[in-house]
Amino acid sequence: MNKYKELFLNYLTQLKDEISSYKRETDVWKLSGSITNSPGNLAMHLCGNLKYNFGTLLLKNGYVRHRDYEFSQKDTPKQLILNEIEITRKVVSDAFDKLSENDLNREFPSDIYGEGQTIGTVLMRLSFHFTYHLGQINYHRRLLS
Repeated sequence: MNKYKELFLNYLTQLKDEISSYKRETDVWKLSGSITNSPGNLAMHLCGNLKYNFGTLLLKNGYVRHRDYEFSQKDTPKQLILNEIEITRKVVSDAFDKLSENDLNREFPSDIYGEGQTIGTVLMRLSFHFTYHLGQINYHRRLLS
Protein backbone atom coordinates (compact mmCIF):
# COMPACT_ATOMS: atom_id res chain seq x y z
CA MET A 1 0.00 0.00 0.00
CA ASN A 2 2.97 2.29 0.48
CA LYS A 3 3.29 2.85 -3.29
CA TYR A 4 -0.36 3.89 -3.55
CA LYS A 5 -0.06 6.15 -0.54
CA GLU A 6 3.10 7.73 -1.95
CA LEU A 7 1.38 8.28 -5.29
CA PHE A 8 -1.62 10.12 -3.83
CA LEU A 9 0.50 12.16 -1.42
CA ASN A 10 2.71 13.14 -4.36
CA TYR A 11 -0.38 14.28 -6.29
CA LEU A 12 -1.38 16.45 -3.35
CA THR A 13 2.13 17.92 -3.17
CA GLN A 14 1.90 18.75 -6.87
CA LEU A 15 -1.48 20.40 -6.31
CA LYS A 16 -0.05 22.45 -3.46
CA ASP A 17 2.90 23.47 -5.65
CA GLU A 18 0.60 24.50 -8.50
CA ILE A 19 -1.64 26.65 -6.29
CA SER A 20 1.40 28.13 -4.52
CA SER A 21 2.95 29.04 -7.88
CA TYR A 22 0.24 31.56 -8.76
CA LYS A 23 1.93 34.91 -8.31
CA ARG A 24 -1.30 36.87 -7.93
CA GLU A 25 -3.90 35.52 -5.56
CA THR A 26 -6.75 36.62 -7.82
CA ASP A 27 -5.43 34.46 -10.67
CA VAL A 28 -6.40 31.33 -8.73
CA TRP A 29 -10.03 32.36 -9.34
CA LYS A 30 -9.66 33.71 -12.88
CA LEU A 31 -11.92 32.39 -15.63
CA SER A 32 -11.43 33.00 -19.32
CA GLY A 33 -13.34 32.11 -22.47
CA SER A 34 -14.81 28.64 -22.20
CA ILE A 35 -12.96 27.86 -18.94
CA THR A 36 -15.79 27.49 -16.44
CA ASN A 37 -13.94 26.13 -13.40
CA SER A 38 -11.21 28.15 -11.76
CA PRO A 39 -8.07 26.49 -10.35
CA GLY A 40 -9.33 27.41 -6.88
CA ASN A 41 -12.59 25.56 -7.48
CA LEU A 42 -10.78 22.58 -9.02
CA ALA A 43 -8.41 22.37 -6.05
CA MET A 44 -11.31 22.45 -3.60
CA HIS A 45 -13.15 19.86 -5.72
CA LEU A 46 -10.13 17.54 -5.66
CA CYS A 47 -9.83 17.87 -1.90
CA GLY A 48 -13.55 17.29 -1.39
CA ASN A 49 -13.47 14.24 -3.64
CA LEU A 50 -10.55 12.63 -1.80
CA LYS A 51 -11.85 13.52 1.65
CA TYR A 52 -15.19 11.96 0.73
CA ASN A 53 -13.83 8.78 -0.82
CA PHE A 54 -10.98 8.21 1.63
CA GLY A 55 -12.54 9.80 4.70
CA THR A 56 -16.26 9.20 4.54
CA LEU A 57 -16.34 5.92 2.61
CA LEU A 58 -13.11 4.16 3.65
CA LEU A 59 -12.33 5.62 7.08
CA LYS A 60 -15.94 6.33 8.03
CA ASN A 61 -14.73 9.54 9.69
CA GLY A 62 -18.02 11.42 9.32
CA TYR A 63 -16.83 13.94 6.72
CA VAL A 64 -19.80 15.52 4.94
CA ARG A 65 -19.07 16.68 1.41
CA HIS A 66 -20.53 19.90 0.00
CA ARG A 67 -19.82 19.33 -3.69
CA ASP A 68 -21.87 22.32 -4.91
CA TYR A 69 -19.86 24.61 -2.65
CA GLU A 70 -16.59 23.27 -4.10
CA PHE A 71 -17.62 24.80 -7.43
CA SER A 72 -19.56 27.86 -6.23
CA GLN A 73 -17.12 29.42 -3.75
CA LYS A 74 -15.12 32.35 -5.02
CA ASP A 75 -12.16 34.39 -3.83
CA THR A 76 -11.20 32.09 -0.96
CA PRO A 77 -7.69 33.13 0.13
CA LYS A 78 -4.98 30.96 -1.40
CA GLN A 79 -3.70 30.03 2.06
CA LEU A 80 -7.06 28.47 2.95
CA ILE A 81 -6.87 26.31 -0.18
CA LEU A 82 -3.34 25.25 0.81
CA ASN A 83 -4.61 24.42 4.31
CA GLU A 84 -7.38 22.32 2.78
CA ILE A 85 -4.78 20.39 0.78
CA GLU A 86 -2.88 19.62 4.00
CA ILE A 87 -6.07 18.42 5.70
CA THR A 88 -6.71 16.18 2.69
CA ARG A 89 -3.16 14.78 2.91
CA LYS A 90 -3.85 13.69 6.49
CA VAL A 91 -7.12 11.98 5.55
CA VAL A 92 -5.52 10.15 2.62
CA SER A 93 -2.51 9.13 4.70
CA ASP A 94 -4.72 7.84 7.52
CA ALA A 95 -6.83 5.81 5.09
CA PHE A 96 -3.80 4.15 3.50
CA ASP A 97 -2.41 3.34 6.94
CA LYS A 98 -5.54 1.26 7.55
CA LEU A 99 -5.59 -0.51 4.18
CA SER A 100 -3.67 -3.64 3.26
CA GLU A 101 -2.76 -5.11 -0.12
CA ASN A 102 -5.62 -7.60 0.35
CA ASP A 103 -8.07 -4.71 0.67
CA LEU A 104 -7.48 -3.76 -2.97
CA ASN A 105 -9.63 -6.72 -4.01
CA ARG A 106 -12.39 -6.00 -1.53
CA GLU A 107 -15.57 -4.36 -2.76
CA PHE A 108 -15.61 -0.58 -2.46
CA PRO A 109 -18.07 0.36 0.33
CA SER A 110 -20.32 2.33 -2.03
CA ASP A 111 -21.81 1.72 -5.46
CA ILE A 112 -21.33 5.34 -6.62
CA TYR A 113 -18.82 4.11 -9.22
CA GLY A 114 -20.90 1.11 -10.20
CA GLU A 115 -21.95 -2.01 -8.42
CA GLY A 116 -19.20 -4.39 -7.33
CA GLN A 117 -16.22 -2.08 -7.91
CA THR A 118 -13.13 -3.00 -5.91
CA ILE A 119 -11.15 -0.60 -3.78
CA GLY A 120 -8.24 -1.04 -6.21
CA THR A 121 -10.38 -0.07 -9.20
CA VAL A 122 -11.74 2.98 -7.40
CA LEU A 123 -8.21 4.05 -6.41
CA MET A 124 -7.25 3.93 -10.08
CA ARG A 125 -10.31 5.97 -11.02
CA LEU A 126 -9.56 8.55 -8.30
CA SER A 127 -5.98 8.79 -9.55
CA PHE A 128 -7.07 9.46 -13.14
CA HIS A 129 -9.61 12.04 -11.99
CA PHE A 130 -7.04 13.82 -9.85
CA THR A 131 -4.37 14.01 -12.55
CA TYR A 132 -6.90 15.22 -15.12
CA HIS A 133 -7.80 18.25 -13.01
CA LEU A 134 -4.19 18.75 -11.89
CA GLY A 135 -3.25 19.05 -15.57
CA GLN A 136 -6.01 21.61 -16.10
CA ILE A 137 -4.68 23.70 -13.21
CA ASN A 138 -1.12 23.44 -14.52
CA TYR A 139 -2.17 24.52 -18.00
CA HIS A 140 -4.21 27.44 -16.62
CA ARG A 141 -1.29 28.64 -14.50
CA ARG A 142 1.15 28.48 -17.41
CA LEU A 143 -1.28 30.42 -19.62
CA LEU A 144 -1.24 33.25 -17.10
CA SER A 145 2.54 33.22 -16.59
